[in-house]
Amino acid sequence: MNAITLLAALALALALLPLGLGLVNLCLYRRPKAEPPPGAAVSILIPARNEEATIAAAVHAALSSCGVTVEVVVLDDHSSDRTVEIVCAIAAHDPRLRVETAPPLPPGWSGKQHACQALAGLARHPVLLFQDADVRLAPDAARLVCGALLAGRAGLVSGFPRQETGTLAEALVIPLIHVLLLGYLPMVGMRWSGSPGFAAACGQLIAVRRDAHEAAGGHAAIATSLHDGVTLPRAFRRAGQGTDLFDATGLARCRMYRGWREVWPGFSKNATEGMATPVALPVWTLLLFGGHVLPWLLLGWAALAPLPDAALALAALAVAAGLSFRLLLAMRFRQSLVGALLHPVGILILLAIQWSALLRARRGRPAEWRGRAYPSTSRTGAP
Repeated sequence: MNAITLLAALALALALLPLGLGLVNLCLYRRPKAEPPPGAAVSILIPARNEEATIAAAVHAALSSCGVTVEVVVLDDHSSDRTVEIVCAIAAHDPRLRVETAPPLPPGWSGKQHACQALAGLARHPVLLFQDADVRLAPDAARLVCGALLAGRAGLVSGFPRQETGTLAEALVIPLIHVLLLGYLPMVGMRWSGSPGFAAACGQLIAVRRDAHEAAGGHAAIATSLHDGVTLPRAFRRAGQGTDLFDATGLARCRMYRGWREVWPGFSKNATEGMATPVALPVWTLLLFGGHVLPWLLLGWAALAPLPDAALALAALAVAAGLSFRLLLAMRFRQSLVGALLHPVGILILLAIQWSALLRARRGRPAEWRGRAYPSTSRTGAP
């Protein structure tokens, strides 16, 4: 077997890994069905900083929750736009809504973690549902999320809302969240093991039991973090509190970023707390480039110069495996078909973002988000 055939065999193995694991995970990653106990109450907590474009829809959706008692608390994090004015106008007609002001941001804290810690202290109910200001809950979301939390032993549960995309940049990169989650996280291991290494959540939608949140040290345990989707469930697991995931596609919607100008900095800001570490990123590059890009390059090579029949067949199978997985996710989670068909391009962009973030951190340059700078050397929230 020559070198090209060996390379094609490696590409096929790396393409089959996420397909096989993803098929198993899709059987486990489900919409919650458990009902909460009678009288259950949920505090829906929304940190908001300059969110005038999205906050009204988020608040109205939260107030439309049915089947469980809710309060909605919006914490204004020193907005300079009309965020407070919009929320106050809604609160004037619904006593379940409160508007609070965030204390000054202490040194070393990230804005979101400080706001969420303050919100936890302001909440009146034992179930805390943290959501981003661009998330719109379905009417049954609070009820089913509360049921999922209280029916099991987990202290934290989280779901990935339907990710709405409006531009090509969004369609190429944002759906890769599901590729990484379902293609590379063994959910059986996540549910059987309490190891922090299996921890995962979506920072857009996280529900916790108040007592578990306090036992884990709350958001103060990840004060410096910009990636609560990774660091908060790890903090819970280190404290002996279980975590779990559910499919929130039908329970919530979110347009995470708008256009290229938000996609790159949005994914870059917390990359060094996830993939973009000196140890992890070479491994992720092998997995993602080798399994999702290399097969296409081999087929392109075959169009220009002859390849051994075995290598061509292996490369074609690898392309089919990767594209099948991506299209399956696109159908299941209602993602862009164009983004799915251009999947290798999205992978290359994601890897470019991660390597750029790693190089930025190595040079000591801060991550920037929402008008605040976060030096990488001060972010110790990720273990």
